Amino acid sequence: MSFALRSARLAALARPSIRMVQSRGYADEMAFTLAAANKVFYDSANIRQVDVPSFSGAFGILPKHVPTLAVLKPGVVTVYENDGAVKKIFVSSGTVTVNEDASVQVLAEEAHPVEDLDASACRELLSSAQSQLSSASGDTDRAEAAIAMEVAEALVKASE
Repeated sequence: MSFALRSARLAALARPSIRMVQSRGYADEMAFTLAAANKVFYDSANIRQVDVPSFSGAFGILPKHVPTLAVLKPGVVTVYENDGAVKKIFVSSGTVTVNEDASVQVLAEEAHPVEDLDASACRELLSSAQSQLSSASGDTDRAEAAIAMEVAEALVKASE
């Protein structure tokens, strides 16, 4: 079979999937939910954009974003509201899900507005985590201390 014939055949086979992707019904708005065990910050609110920290890298989500599932790392979620307001919320860990209908859910283990963070308390937490890590004896203790250290470092960065 010639290259041209194979290419035409592959193009013909690919057309149905291309049409299916092109006809996917994405919305121009996105319903955003951000919730943690301690508080619900947004409940299906329409927003312009959200930036999230993930273990695969920080990324921004706009309406019509491709469906995605990612694990959050400790850091700041930045929400750009429709009225132009920008809200920053620290998350310790969790997940972010972008659905085909353009809805977005951020489910955090714990979350706090950045303006509520006390920089000196965050530094004390980091110092305590460093001590915990240096005195950890077993694998489980070291893993827990490393996680506490990562969260404390992110807290200090967010509070500055």
